[in-house]
Amino acid sequence: MTPALKVEGVRAKLGDLEILKGVDLEVPFGEIHALMGPNGSGKSTLCHVLMGKDEYAAEGSAAVGGREVMGLDVDERARAGLFEAFQYPVEIPGVSLDELLAEMGEAAGRDPHEFGDRVERAATRLGMAPFRDRAINSGLSGGEKKRSEMFQLAVARPKAAVLDEVDSGLDIDAVREIAGLVEALRSEELGVLIITHYSRILRYMAPDRVHVMIDGRIVRSGGPEVAEELEAKGYEELRAELGLGPNDDGADPYADLP
Repeated sequence: MTPALKVEGVRAKLGDLEILKGVDLEVPFGEIHALMGPNGSGKSTLCHVLMGKDEYAAEGSAAVGGREVMGLDVDERARAGLFEAFQYPVEIPGVSLDELLAEMGEAAGRDPHEFGDRVERAATRLGMAPFRDRAINSGLSGGEKKRSEMFQLAVARPKAAVLDEVDSGLDIDAVREIAGLVEALRSEELGVLIITHYSRILRYMAPDRVHVMIDGRIVRSGGPEVAEELEAKGYEELRAELGLGPNDDGADPYADLP
């Protein structure tokens, strides 16, 4: 069966610095996968490359529901069914959440009545009614911003969603809430890739697979026990087990930036 997201041989450079060194990854429809790794491993770069950030010289294949998206503009990737939730959602003064959703529906060519009903259902389900007429993310807490991202995901109904460190900067209650929302959005029409440093968000959901990225490559994949192993050992012990040596290259210059 065609997967929601299939990445093959993806490499990426920023100037002369090689960050991704041949990434292979497959997320089937109906599954939630986690991509874990230390700072500088290339996780955020993979997210940027998938979404078409043009600072990178990238090569390889990334298919969404069987459609190749590498080489497409950002808006074309979104229309193909690729969605990103940001690590640091930005405030957009002067544009309300409802206005953004209306533009999403129009750009996707959705029937306005059907799309409006979808928005209403998702707003009720996720408790977003109080935020719809406010400027996007204006005055929202970290948890509310991440819930707004999940609201947009529920409305957009993409084929593949890449959630870039959705647990970043959240307290434990907000982490639990966001994990629950991701699980609630699980669907046979959607594949989800969660990028995270820590296993804490995975305690509140049931990931089907966990992948570990170190130095621009996926070095281990398995079930939820992989996250438990990392929690117990840490990344440096895994590096030593794999004979990778000290972490002296492959640093992602964007790893700590919004």
